[in-house]
Amino acid sequence: MVVQQYRDGGGARAARALAVAGVIAVTAGCVGGGGGGGGSDGSGQRAVAAERPLDVLGRAAGVLAEAGGAEARTSMETAAGGTRVTIRGEGTYDFRTQMGRLKVVLPTDAAGADDRRPITELLAPGALYMKNRGAGVPDDKWVRIDTTALEDGNLVTGGVTDPMAAAELLRGAADVTYEGKSELAGVTVHHYRGVADLNRAARAASPQSRGALSAAAKGFSKDAVPFDAYLDEEGRLRKVRHRFSFASGSREGRGGQEAAEVTVVSTLLLYGFGAPVTVKLPDEDDIYTGEIRQG
Repeated sequence: MVVQQYRDGGGARAARALAVAGVIAVTAGCVGGGGGGGGSDGSGQRAVAAERPLDVLGRAAGVLAEAGGAEARTSMETAAGGTRVTIRGEGTYDFRTQMGRLKVVLPTDAAGADDRRPITELLAPGALYMKNRGAGVPDDKWVRIDTTALEDGNLVTGGVTDPMAAAELLRGAADVTYEGKSELAGVTVHHYRGVADLNRAARAASPQSRGALSAAAKGFSKDAVPFDAYLDEEGRLRKVRHRFSFASGSREGRGGQEAAEVTVVSTLLLYGFGAPVTVKLPDEDDIYTGEIRQG
């Protein structure tokens, strides 16, 4: 295995605690809701392995935008207070328009009920639309969330990390190790392990992603986001796993009340590049503006 270490700044700072909201809320048994130019291997493909990892990762979002649409599978595992839940999603995403459509499946609840209907999510720059979002929302209505107003920038709230945001986070890579080549679903990929800085990523992000990532940089208790990224020979992101940490609520400690640490592991798989993606956003009359009940 080839291991190369690269450092380019970094660091983390304390920020205000993020209140767990939206789809991944876990309460009392209720689960709610670019870089430099590249070389060539002679076949027209970039020689990814020969480049500086920071350059490869910094260019990943742009390469996806060039590729256009793709099919996506997601999973988000949350661990809090001894409880672990996993939310899964599947759909398509267009990296040029930064819009996508995913079906998100919630886990079985604490009582063992498995009749939760999948949530349909429409992703758009600065907004998240959800159908079958929560109790009290009519079946024919959508819930719209301004992702730039969320303390996590919708990196975890929707149960899915927006695929473009996941790629844009790699622009904030500050400490990267190249772990060598492996195979993923029959495709040769290059594995990079490192830590992304939310502030750095927000500053380097595209205008469409900057608002949400800037919100996340302010909301998370830790700026440092460890990741594992797998890119193919053309520099396209095939898989990325991010590990987010933040404080939620409080718990009894030896010195009294202290914030409970929550860990969220978000995984994105991309395949079927070139897939057609059609996303029609709801009309204003189809958006629900009433109260949403959790649980």
